[in-house]
Amino acid sequence: MLRSTLAQQGTPVYSVAWGPDSEKVLYTAGKQLIIKPLQPNAKVLQWKAHDGIILKVDWNSVNDLILSAGEDCKYKVWDSYGRPLYNSQPHEHPITSLAWAPDGELFAVGSFHTLRLCDKTGWSYALEKPNTGSIFNIAWSIDGTQIAGACGNGHVVFAHVVEQRWEWKNFQVTLTKRRTMQVRNVLNDAVDLLEFRDRVIKASLNYAHLVVSTSLQCYVFSTKNWNTPLIFDLKEGTVSLILQAERHFLLVDGGGIYLYSYEGRFISSPKFPGMRTDILNAQTVSLSNDTIAIKDKADEKIIFLFEASTGKPLGDGKHLSHKNEILEIALDQKGLTNDRKIAFIDKNRDLYITSVKRFGKEEQIIKLGTMVHTLAWCDTCNILCGLQDTRFTVWYYPNTVYVDRDILPKTLYERDASEFSKNPHIVSFVGNQVTIRRADGSLVHISISPYPAILHEYVSSSKWEDAVRLCRFVKEQTMWACLAAMAVANRDMITAEIAYAAIGEIDKVQYINSIKDLPSKESKMAHILLFSGNIQEAEIVLLQAGLVYQAIQININLYNWERALELAVKYKTHVDTVLAYRQKFLETFGKQETNERYLQYAEGLQVDWEKIKAKIQMEITKERERSSSSQPSRNTGLKL
Repeated sequence: MLRSTLAQQGTPVYSVAWGPDSEKVLYTAGKQLIIKPLQPNAKVLQWKAHDGIILKVDWNSVNDLILSAGEDCKYKVWDSYGRPLYNSQPHEHPITSLAWAPDGELFAVGSFHTLRLCDKTGWSYALEKPNTGSIFNIAWSIDGTQIAGACGNGHVVFAHVVEQRWEWKNFQVTLTKRRTMQVRNVLNDAVDLLEFRDRVIKASLNYAHLVVSTSLQCYVFSTKNWNTPLIFDLKEGTVSLILQAERHFLLVDGGGIYLYSYEGRFISSPKFPGMRTDILNAQTVSLSNDTIAIKDKADEKIIFLFEASTGKPLGDGKHLSHKNEILEIALDQKGLTNDRKIAFIDKNRDLYITSVKRFGKEEQIIKLGTMVHTLAWCDTCNILCGLQDTRFTVWYYPNTVYVDRDILPKTLYERDASEFSKNPHIVSFVGNQVTIRRADGSLVHISISPYPAILHEYVSSSKWEDAVRLCRFVKEQTMWACLAAMAVANRDMITAEIAYAAIGEIDKVQYINSIKDLPSKESKMAHILLFSGNIQEAEIVLLQAGLVYQAIQININLYNWERALELAVKYKTHVDTVLAYRQKFLETFGKQETNERYLQYAEGLQVDWEKIKAKIQMEITKERERSSSSQPSRNTGLKL
């Protein structure tokens, strides 16, 4: 039954496709493409896409990309805003068919005596010339391994996707036939053949393991022994995504998300309301040893975070929320659960980083870079790389933004990215080797310095003397800056002082020296937190230790007058101290008091600096006496 007429025009509509959210329809109008929302008053998007009549379109629900082809003998890739991403060279004949693979990683193109397999970015994997006439329609199997084509000569052509390749360190795995893989060790040219009972659907090679899913089973191979895989049956055969971490791997199929150990033991299955597994891909799901992150498709500003061991929401159960739609997410792979970070790119192509732990207060989301197109974490340490506008950038210690943002530029490595051409993509970041795929499909390998990874290893093992020795050997400002931030983050102020001195940050060296002279451990901890910009945490540390005056003085030093008076009134102490410093501040700048609260408490109060100084000295003496009675260790002032 015809429910409504969405659009009418004077030219034939040769092809139509639903949008990923089923709220929009894409259709052809001569040389134009039109995206028409179902809501009557919503804005219609229309643009000229080809120089000839457009014959075929397709819109993928996973990657949100649009394909179009027409009588100008070209096929093109667009984003959902109508921006061109790829424009093919003209073929000999008009393109009569095209179709996305279900997972959005590949698409097929059909023409006269021509069947072409392409990557989602547009470049061609393979070209076949079957004697079929024009291929008028293409359909993919649900597992994305086979293609059927309706041909002009009355035949139906079938094709299978083979020659897929996976690489990790010195191993190269190739799918040579539907049920056969070849493993090659490039160090000694040893070759192993892996035979499977059913056709291979998905595979992943990482962290010394090859995970292969067939239509019925999952195989887990260790790179140390290719002869005895671990095999277990799958609940549903069509696996659409495999992700690996050091301790376990993740399978996504039509029924859900499943986490398994490399011994084949089922660990957990995270779920959230409205979850659609058919539209998940490597950009919207991320896995680490202790955390699973999934971007919500219904509200693309939200990331759900789960404990890997239980599948339950992380922390207090709150999701991570951002102000803009998120395009790509990635969890770091090393370190403790409490220090786990997630990096993500939003629709403005800004790169952000934040902590995944959610307990009560909202964790700060900090911008790391702008115009970032693709990112990847190193698999051996928490180093982040990305393609940023016209530069390839490596953040050797991204956590610097939480410790000392001033020295962040000194912790970066940058090089020109023009050699990677337009729309490159980071494939992997293994050790100190970054693999980038260019727009033409070729792979480029970049080696970065191995020393930052060694520095990360020393710091994680608390080998501070070795870390300093390494920096002195390398003699690079980048290494010293990373060590300075790492030392402050780990409360090792001796190492921090050495590192800051090496990069010429004299003011910070002096501040660290002033921290040493503070009488109590709590004061030292608070000032280290202040050094990192954590004002609230510093205040909490002092108040919990009963050092109310010190908490008030911190706010006075930061000109946070409202909070200073609030604390003084709440704890009924040093109100006159706050008023005196406020009066001195106003006199220095030649201003009159306008704050009503200060005017209220200043009524009838005479400021006596001698009395105030005596009270302050008494507070310092009291803190010193309490500190000496608790007999702190000799290094308390330096390592907290």
